[in-house]
Amino acid sequence: MIFSLGWVMAQSEEELINEIKDFQKELNHHYTDKETSPLKKKERRKFKGHRFFEIDLNYRVTANVVIIENPDTIVMPTSAGTEKKYLRYARLDFKINGTQCQLIAYQRAKEGHKEYLFIPFRDGTSGTDSYGGGRYIDLDMPIGEEVVLNFNLAYNPYCAYTSGWFCPLPPAENTLNVEIKAGLKVPHDH
Repeated sequence: MIFSLGWVMAQSEEELINEIKDFQKELNHHYTDKETSPLKKKERRKFKGHRFFEIDLNYRVTANVVIIENPDTIVMPTSAGTEKKYLRYARLDFKINGTQCQLIAYQRAKEGHKEYLFIPFRDGTSGTDSYGGGRYIDLDMPIGEEVVLNFNLAYNPYCAYTSGWFCPLPPAENTLNVEIKAGLKVPHDH
């Protein structure tokens, strides 16, 4: 599932907010459409839409990209007790509300998954306001030394809503010591 790819950098605040609203509509549609939904038929009928934090452009930050030379493979456990392999591709350095932070962006160690980066993370809201298993952001491969991280586009893994999925759990190195009050909140009934 890749939701935040293809978002063009907009010029105005209104355009940025509209991009986030479009993402939210797309995400809700993805979960209600019987062709694309990860939910079972009964779960899909009960689904009333996602709960989002209020849009806050302070959680749209520019990060410095530090490519990891000779990247090592990391094995991430999944919610189903299996494992998935990723390459540690780059370190992303940024500030959130004045606090210096960093996340590792991973590349799937599998053919067909090398055109984007995967950023699983936990933060100070995990397990309370947001899903305890962490949230994800997907990015196009960075072209330069900076990339925009928009936490308003952070989404929950499928396993936050239903069984039968193998969702990677964010490694300890991707736990932020700040609250990210942007993106998806914890699902209803969790």
